[in-house]
Amino acid sequence: MKKIALVTGAGSGVGRAVAVALDEAGFTLVLVGRRAEALDATKKLLKGESLAVPTDVTDDAAVEKLFATVKAKFGRLDFLFNNAGAGLPATSIEDVTPAQWRSIVDVNLNGMFYCTRAAFRLMKEQSPQGGRIVNNGSISAHVPRPGSVAYTATKHAVTGLTRSASLDGRKYDIACGQVDIGNAATEMTARMAKGVPQANGTMAVEPTMAVDNVGKTVALMASLPLDANIQFVTVMATKMPFIGRG
Repeated sequence: MKKIALVTGAGSGVGRAVAVALDEAGFTLVLVGRRAEALDATKKLLKGESLAVPTDVTDDAAVEKLFATVKAKFGRLDFLFNNAGAGLPATSIEDVTPAQWRSIVDVNLNGMFYCTRAAFRLMKEQSPQGGRIVNNGSISAHVPRPGSVAYTATKHAVTGLTRSASLDGRKYDIACGQVDIGNAATEMTARMAKGVPQANGTMAVEPTMAVDNVGKTVALMASLPLDANIQFVTVMATKMPFIGRG
């Protein structure tokens, strides 16, 4: 029986790359995102069975409806990739508005919690019990970029969510891990080719890596038996300015 995987933010970038990799690994895909046309574009890249379900993960009622759809259609969920996320242009803390702050928290943290909560309920009650959840943490779960308070705060919080879910899921065979991505070449990182702010106040072009590398990494995590877990993994452009001191 094929395993069922749900990917949020599946309409582009990292989410699309992970969906393609999971499809190649033999998973049946549930593609989730706000834009139906973007999900359809991802769906056309897949060879196996897939279902596109346009959903705003910041809406807890919509998330509950999403997981009810998965249960009705497939009867279970084996893998959740919590990927949907958003950021702001580089902005100093004092200039971040409450509305901007809430918008980032809603997507990056609240949406991930809503999906994790719903996945736990389904994975606990299905037979055989259990499943796996991988959260997209980002390099920003370790260190910030200048002017990234909202994004960095939420990504640090994702690490707490990952640890708590990993602990709480043990007795139900629900494994939870986190992938921290550095400079994958997507629409979000296109600006790096023109230079981005550095901690020393300069602007610098940063190396990137193919986003397919993220897909391969997450597919590896998804392929493990439930008695093994990659708790945290960092996949990054080798020469990006992350390791070292300036």
